[in-house]
Amino acid sequence: MVKPCILVTGAGGQLGSALIQSAPDRLDVIGHGSGDLDITAPDQVRSVLDRHQPTLIINAAAYTAVDPAEQDVQSAFNVNRDGVEILALEAAARDIPLIHFSTDYVFDGTEDEPYTELDLPNPLSVYGMSKHEGEAVLLSTCEKALILRTSWVFGVAGANFVKTILRLAQDKERLTIIDDQRSAPTSADSLTRVVWRLVAGYIAGEKMVWGVFHFSGQPEVSWYEFAKEIIRQASERALIASAPELVPIRTEEYPTAATRPRHSALDCSRILSVYGVEQPDWRVDLCSVLDALVTHPG
Repeated sequence: MVKPCILVTGAGGQLGSALIQSAPDRLDVIGHGSGDLDITAPDQVRSVLDRHQPTLIINAAAYTAVDPAEQDVQSAFNVNRDGVEILALEAAARDIPLIHFSTDYVFDGTEDEPYTELDLPNPLSVYGMSKHEGEAVLLSTCEKALILRTSWVFGVAGANFVKTILRLAQDKERLTIIDDQRSAPTSADSLTRVVWRLVAGYIAGEKMVWGVFHFSGQPEVSWYEFAKEIIRQASERALIASAPELVPIRTEEYPTAATRPRHSALDCSRILSVYGVEQPDWRVDLCSVLDALVTHPG
């Protein structure tokens, strides 16, 4: 029996590599990193789709360097908007569903309550703008598009806040961490579990609801509170020699090129009601990530 073919773009990144590693055996999952598939190159995209004839596409390719994007505007929009449009056009022409990842940074963070899918985006940064425009072009181009907005992604692979805190804790006795930006950490593994669940439903012929869905871990925290839990769990596992002092600071005390939303937690009730997907406790997922780093540091 021929296995359904699932194409994963951005396979070398944090999410892409997690998708490849967690791929179900019943699927023929083919990953392409930026080195062998540039999603901004129409001929490359067309050639890869012609070769593999995928049943479904998962786009994990993205420009995620939030601060550098303020200067490298063209690169951010090339990948996060134009590349998405190229994929969407090809997917639509072939009637292939496309699952895509977006971010809480499409919101301005001025609301007290978590954002729902009905709230209007108002990004504050080039990165957020490029992701928002990528969402818009995908939804207007591809009928079978599902966008997962998420926040503060961490995992074993790639660069992320967890690994940054662990690295800084190795040689610093004192770390200042922003305490007035709040959202919800989300593990790459949790995201991949949701994606493969959605893919399995589609292949099984279940009725799919396309569009935008929010998915993140819970509970919401500040960067400072997130760092405290990282240090606590890392200390228990002897991943760090000693716990540094953590000092909470305000955003104004740590200026960055890009403006971040102050409160960008996502309301995830829609994906629960439509697909039965519950929010995971990111603290439990953090345990798994740190356990993996104990076994395979790096």
